Amino acid sequence: MTDYLREPLKLFDIQGKVAVVTGASGAFGSVAAKVLAGAGARLVLTAGKAAELEATAAECRAYGAEVETVGRRPNTEADCTAIFDAAATRFGQVDILVVGSGMNDVSPIVDMAPERFAKVMEANVTASWLLCREFGKRAIARGGGGKVVLMSSARAKLGHPMGYSAYCSSKAAVDGITRALGCEWGKYGITVNAIAPTVFRSALTAWMFADDEKAKAVRAGFLARVPLGRLGEPEDLAGPLLFLVSKASDFYTGHTVDADGGYTAG
Repeated sequence: MTDYLREPLKLFDIQGKVAVVTGASGAFGSVAAKVLAGAGARLVLTAGKAAELEATAAECRAYGAEVETVGRRPNTEADCTAIFDAAATRFGQVDILVVGSGMNDVSPIVDMAPERFAKVMEANVTASWLLCREFGKRAIARGGGGKVVLMSSARAKLGHPMGYSAYCSSKAAVDGITRALGCEWGKYGITVNAIAPTVFRSALTAWMFADDEKAKAVRAGFLARVPLGRLGEPEDLAGPLLFLVSKASDFYTGHTVDADGGYTAG
């Protein structure tokens, strides 16, 4: 048996583990894929945007990772089955699920059609539920436990004045799935947790890091509520992710890690 007090870095060893990462072309999904690739995991990456998916896969392969790509979004039960079937064909099993897929649609509630609200809920909540369901069926049948990391947000706890009724609701629901499955799957040795970032550097948020006056004003107002006094960087998500997919988090389930510089603490 490994003495983890003498060799604590082995707690974070995921060498050879098989991970499904959805939304691998997006801001969090691409970060997650590259972190797991660098840590030695074998990857099944999924996304709907083919060119961006292949770009992420190429970076992961450059880190030495074995990578399978699946050009699907987890919109339906059939999509999720196909994703895990591809993983089983290539690697035999899945040890880790990281849900990086999702969407936002900003609108005042009085201007938002129910169909638009439903699309956000389907992308963020239903897809997370379907992916967990497919992972759980296979992991429970196989035995040996597993790791699930969902994508939450600071907006699961905090409202927003600019029309986030769909997004805030969806991320609060993701936290609910995290807690419910953390309880339901404990007896199987499957941990379920979530990461809740606030603004971190990506293609979608590049404007907030700019030096123009509008960006500076918005940034100053936002940072007034962030105790650590800066916006997030991709590496701020790397540590929590590696913790949650490794043995280091074996006694940690049903929780949401707020990777937000203290934003939701105040």
